[in-house]
Amino acid sequence: MKIRNVVLGLLLWLMGTLNVSAADVAPLPQVYCFPAKNLVAAKQRIARQDPSVKAPYMQLIGRADAALLSKPGSVMDKMLVAASGNKHDFFSYGPYWWPDPNKPDGLPYFKRDGYIFPKSKFGTDSVAFVRMCNNEEVLAYAYYFTGRDAYAAKAAELVRVWFLNPATAMNPSVNYGQAVPGIINGRGEGVIEMRNLTRITDAIALIEPSAAWTKSDRIAFRHWLESYYDWLTQSKLPIDETSTENNHESWRDVQIVQFSLVLGKADYAHTLLQQEMPRLLEMQVKSKGEQQRELVRTNSLGYSWFNLEALFRLATLGDYAGVDCWKITAKNGGGLYAALDYLAPYTDPGNPWPETEVKPADRKLLLPLLAQAYAQNKDANYKSLLDKFCGDGPGYWRLFWPYDK
Repeated sequence: MKIRNVVLGLLLWLMGTLNVSAADVAPLPQVYCFPAKNLVAAKQRIARQDPSVKAPYMQLIGRADAALLSKPGSVMDKMLVAASGNKHDFFSYGPYWWPDPNKPDGLPYFKRDGYIFPKSKFGTDSVAFVRMCNNEEVLAYAYYFTGRDAYAAKAAELVRVWFLNPATAMNPSVNYGQAVPGIINGRGEGVIEMRNLTRITDAIALIEPSAAWTKSDRIAFRHWLESYYDWLTQSKLPIDETSTENNHESWRDVQIVQFSLVLGKADYAHTLLQQEMPRLLEMQVKSKGEQQRELVRTNSLGYSWFNLEALFRLATLGDYAGVDCWKITAKNGGGLYAALDYLAPYTDPGNPWPETEVKPADRKLLLPLLAQAYAQNKDANYKSLLDKFCGDGPGYWRLFWPYDK
């Protein structure tokens, strides 16, 4: 099977030149996680058989071919159920909460920040949702780059099973996310588990031209997203996330801004981003770029990257909403570039991170942020780090954030 997939991928690569004219004239896809123009440019580079994108493209096709064989997941698959008693409700546990060894029933759980309680990931929706989003994304990109209907058909099936089919659909809310046994049945922190829903709306935009995604699918998913958006913007749990002032609030705002754009509320997206980006930077980024609310965590490098990824996503959304987030700085001078400059030296795995880190972060995750920032300001230091640590290997983010070696 692996050999067949590799051969198929190579054939698609070699046939890419057939798509040059289509890529040149096709309208920009309505995506928001990456600039749409970058996707079009990636399609053109693939069509030209640009050697710099061959490895990431082949990785993408390999993952998409594997996703073709995946069983569509749904909230009905989980072994456990939320306090509501309804399996259609998304349910997860707070990962850092552990049973009290001094209590017969372990209740109430207590927090060990940075240490994942292994059983928190079993029997809930958390892992299955991420897996579905990963598969949906690679299938949609593979369809966009190749035009192969099988990818779109599978992507459409995954969305129908998770969101649309009455027997298997997830309810459009996260009232029971990040539950803590013995303390609470669901927390505002559960909103962060839906951050990958932004990838789903992009994927749907990419398979839109396919007959596999029908008019009824389009109407049904929009209704689902509108219901989720109403919950996200009006319910107590997501509103409570404002008090976190950290990565949870940042990722909630990514969802609100992106779904505002998807649902045609561009004016609201503009106003919200204009208000929120300066406030987030003021709260989160010090003058030298330290993200103070992430540095207190026991995995401070990983969380600093994670929050900055959300802030960078807001900057990408700003391009669509008419807000130049790259130019926004806090009163103390902290901004997106300052936050990246603080983290950039630690792209080098030989450079020790000076703060607490109970689980070493994957430092390659900083590379897409460097590439995104380099696209904005052509900073030679970012280029140097990319040249030194990116290499010529896979990592399909490189299709969307290219840089000149």
